[in-house]
Amino acid sequence: MKKVLFGAVILFLASCNNDVNSVNEPAEAESQNVQVASKRACPSDEIREEALKNDPALRARFNANQLQSDNYSRDISMGKVLADGTVEIPVVFNVIYNTSAQNISDARIAEQIAVLNADYGATNSDVSNTPAAFQPYTAGDVKIRFKLVATNRKQNSKTGWKSNLNEMKKASTGGIDATDATKNMNIWVVNSILDANGQAGTLGYAYYPESAGLWYDGLAIGYQYIGKTGASAPFNLGRTVTHEVGHYLNLPHLWGSTDTGCQTDYSNDTPTSPGPNYGVPSYPLNRVCGGVSRSQMFMNYMDYVDDKAMVMFSANQKTRMQAVVAASGPRAGLR
Repeated sequence: MKKVLFGAVILFLASCNNDVNSVNEPAEAESQNVQVASKRACPSDEIREEALKNDPALRARFNANQLQSDNYSRDISMGKVLADGTVEIPVVFNVIYNTSAQNISDARIAEQIAVLNADYGATNSDVSNTPAAFQPYTAGDVKIRFKLVATNRKQNSKTGWKSNLNEMKKASTGGIDATDATKNMNIWVVNSILDANGQAGTLGYAYYPESAGLWYDGLAIGYQYIGKTGASAPFNLGRTVTHEVGHYLNLPHLWGSTDTGCQTDYSNDTPTSPGPNYGVPSYPLNRVCGGVSRSQMFMNYMDYVDDKAMVMFSANQKTRMQAVVAASGPRAGLR
């Protein structure tokens, strides 16, 4: 298990792999060439890297948030903070659709909220799939819950939205403005998320806590990956949103900063990882970092495996998320 780098102010930014081996097109979207990913991709860290590179004030907020998280972890270990309160985060869905099939139902949104509450409360039925070796390190109840407070809908003829432009988040560019991002977690649902080069295949992305309250803060998710009913396999259990909310609450990918991996994710109970895992691996899955072969915690929500293979957070990841929503944390406004 790797050691947490307390007080770290150097950003290790993970590059999300946006490559798609193959894509399938839902029948209802063929005329628009809306593509469905067959391999998990998430550019949250790439977007973060670009934003921090160009905005010194945002980098200062990142550094302050990292220090606050480390101090919170230290205080818990010293018995100064009791992390026993449950925080309920208000959620606003902003659905931007072209066809009626993309205008996801209230029932699917309710399903997604239920998935979040189960995954973050460790009441998901598949948490028992955690291998025995990792069970001592599971988070259990993260004590964060989610409550739907509003759903906004808007029709638009666009067939794809670039993740680097955040156009879906501005009414002036055909999207929907955020509902008070200081107090609500906004989730934008669109027909297709494109990378900076206009290529499809991105399931979703999110902004980290240093962007708390800014106009673009929140998640963007393809409509194909919301909830369960009608969602596109193998990402049909709502875990894309579970993963992206992890980023929103300050969890990096398990491999840390780069495609080469083997970097810290600031949680000392997740084995060092050389990079993402895909599909439905079998345990043990051994991979090498620094010449040492370690069994991977691929069933963690912050890996890239298929939805049915994701089942748990670690205890240190829980601490990091609780630090974010604590009274002194960068997302304290959500309380």
